[in-house]
Amino acid sequence: MEFKQVVGNRRTIRFFDPNKPVEPEKIQVMLEAANRASRAVNADFVKAIVCYRDELTDEIREQLKTPTTTVQLDLAPVTIFWYGDMSFANGAQDRLKELVDLGALPVTHGWSHAYVDEVAFGQVVEPMSKDAMASTWAVSVESGLAIAQAMLAGVDEGLGVGLHAFNAAAAKEPLKVPDHWIPMWILLVGYPAESPDGGGQRPRRSLADNFYRGQYGTPWDEIPEVTERLKREGMIQEPMNAERRLAEVRRLAERFGLPL
Repeated sequence: MEFKQVVGNRRTIRFFDPNKPVEPEKIQVMLEAANRASRAVNADFVKAIVCYRDELTDEIREQLKTPTTTVQLDLAPVTIFWYGDMSFANGAQDRLKELVDLGALPVTHGWSHAYVDEVAFGQVVEPMSKDAMASTWAVSVESGLAIAQAMLAGVDEGLGVGLHAFNAAAAKEPLKVPDHWIPMWILLVGYPAESPDGGGQRPRRSLADNFYRGQYGTPWDEIPEVTERLKREGMIQEPMNAERRLAEVRRLAERFGLPL
């Protein structure tokens, strides 16, 4: 699938087919996409634990739920628990030097083993790792990059995905989560029971509402020809049709015995 089509096709799927298993091969594709994501200082920021639904008891699944993560947690065949590793600095110094040796960090830009030791690690990575606020920010941003790539890889594999909050305290003991991992999100994965387009593309405000040119207050001036091209290439799709979507929700509620 073309990249723009993948971006356009992504939806937060809330109705999964609980009886259609997800192939481990497709989960590995998602994990590899996360592993290949851009990462500052070549450090290992993100961690994940993959659980198939039957590996979690009904009691644990109930404990994991939040007010917004409900039925979908019961329906999804796979749950990927995402965490950020606060010990990301461990080994980063050597991994940076490896990039210097490979030429990924070129000498033309001032990189050397000494620069890694004295500047990149000594003045940036190490101090940041000791500052709780700075390290939490870095781990959160870097983990988000990896999670986003995993989601898109799942869509490309024909799966439905949905990113949600979860009760991290309930997961800590059953999953044996280390103390230096901080919870991010759970990614629910499965084949959609609803239409893969989820009733249409979710509404978004215009580019001019969120993006600026040169300085705040000067909105990005949308180029109509680009917008039309993105429609043709599948990134921008038909918006949600409320009547069609609500009719589908009624059918799904009947199928799964859910209240309306």
